[in-house]
Amino acid sequence: MISIQNLLAAAALAALVSSPATAQESDANKTWTEVRIGTEGAYPPFNYTDASGQLLGFDIDIAKALCAQMKVTCTFVTSDWDGIIPALQNDRFDAIVASMSITPERAEQVLFTNKYYNTPGAVAVPKDSTIADTSAASLAGKSVGAQGSTTHAKAAEIMFPESDVKVYPTAEEYKLDIENGRLDAVTDDVLVLTQWLESPAGACCKLLGTLPVDEAVYGPGLGIALRKGDEKLKAMFDDAIVAIRKDGTYKAINDKYFKFDVYGE
Repeated sequence: MISIQNLLAAAALAALVSSPATAQESDANKTWTEVRIGTEGAYPPFNYTDASGQLLGFDIDIAKALCAQMKVTCTFVTSDWDGIIPALQNDRFDAIVASMSITPERAEQVLFTNKYYNTPGAVAVPKDSTIADTSAASLAGKSVGAQGSTTHAKAAEIMFPESDVKVYPTAEEYKLDIENGRLDAVTDDVLVLTQWLESPAGACCKLLGTLPVDEAVYGPGLGIALRKGDEKLKAMFDDAIVAIRKDGTYKAINDKYFKFDVYGE
C-alpha cells in the first residue's frame, strides 16, 4: 500500500517538474544566431498590426535594427500584455520589445537592457471637458482610464489618489470608453495619446498636458526585457543600442514616427 506521505511527495515532485523554472541558466555558452522578439501588437505608434496583420511601429523597427546590428535573425511573436512576462519566462520568445518601462518590480522577474527610449506620461480629456489641468486636485472625483499592468496605470493610482482609476486590457479599450463618454480622462505615453488625438478616431478629445517625469513611478526609461541569466544577450542589445544611436540608424527610425528625439537625456 502506498502511504499518504509517499503520495504527497510524488505530488510535490510532479508539481515541481510541471511548473516553469524560477531560476534561469546563464547564456554564457550560447551562440545567439536567432532571437525571438515578443511584442504586444496593440500599442500604436510603438507596436501594432495593420489590416493585413503585419507588425509595424517604432518598437518593431528598432528591434529589426538591433537584430541587424547584432547580426542575428529576428522573428516576432505577439502576446497579450498581461501575459507577456510569463510568456518570456516560459521560453515562448527571448526578448520583449514592447515599450516596457524599467521598474524595480519588473526587474525582479526579468533582466532589462539599458533604455532605448524615454518619454513622459500625459492626460487626455474630451474636448468639452472643464478639467483645468493634470493636477490631482483637478482630477479628484473624476474617472481616469489607463491600460492595466502598465506604469501609466500605476502612475494614475499614485498621482490621482482621489480619482476613480479604471484599467483596461488594451489602450484601444480605454479610447473607446472615453470616445463614448464613459470616462472623464485617460492617461498614457504622450506619444501614444498624441498620435491618437491627431487621427480621426481621436476627434473626441484633446491633450490636457504631460505628467511629471518621476523616476520612482516611471523608472529610468523603457528597455528590452530578457530572461534572468541571459547576460550575454543583454550585452549584445546594449552594445547595439549604442551603435544604432551613433551611426544614425536610430535617428532615421525616430524621425519616421516622431518630431523630437524620444531617447531622452
